[in-house]
Amino acid sequence: MHYRKVLILIPLCLLVVFFSCSKEEKKVEAPKQEQIEKKLVPPKAEVRGQTFLAELTDLKVITTINTTSKAITETPSLRGNIKITNISKDILDIQGVTLEYLDEAGKPIAFSSGEKVSKASPFWKTLKPEEVAEGGLDATIPRKVVKEKVLAKIEINLVYVPSPLKRETLTLSEKVE
Repeated sequence: MHYRKVLILIPLCLLVVFFSCSKEEKKVEAPKQEQIEKKLVPPKAEVRGQTFLAELTDLKVITTINTTSKAITETPSLRGNIKITNISKDILDIQGVTLEYLDEAGKPIAFSSGEKVSKASPFWKTLKPEEVAEGGLDATIPRKVVKEKVLAKIEINLVYVPSPLKRETLTLSEKVE
C-alpha cells in the first residue's frame, strides 16, 4: 500500500514540475508611443501692449510619436506659463488668450484636417491697474510646425474689455399702497 502512494505521488510531482517549467516567459513589449518634449527658443517671450504686459515662460512643444514609424500620432501641444500685468490706469476685464502661429513670411500656419484645434484659453480675470494674473498655457500647435520647423513667430491675441467699471446706486421713491 505504501508502494502505491509513492507511485501516485511521483507522476503528480513530475506533472507539476513539467507544467511549471513549460510556462513561457511573458515578453514585455516596449511602449508603442513616446512623448517628446522640445523647448522653444527662446523659452521666454515678453509682449508689451498699450494696456498690458504679457510674459510667456517655460514654452515647450510636446509631441506624441509612434516609436516604430516615428510618425506624429496626436496633435502636438504648446505648454508654458503666462503672466499678464495691467499697465493701464483702467480696470481690464480679460476674456481669453488666443495664439496664432506664423511662418517666416508672416502668414498663419494652418492646422491640417483631422488635427485637434485648441489655440484659445479662457482667462476670465478682472485686473486692476498694476495687478498681475498668472496661469498655465495649454494649446495645440499644427503638426507642420514640428515636422517642417516652419515656425517663426507666435502672435498672442489678448481679448479684453477696458473699462472703468463704475457702479452707481439709484434710489426710487416708491410706496406700496
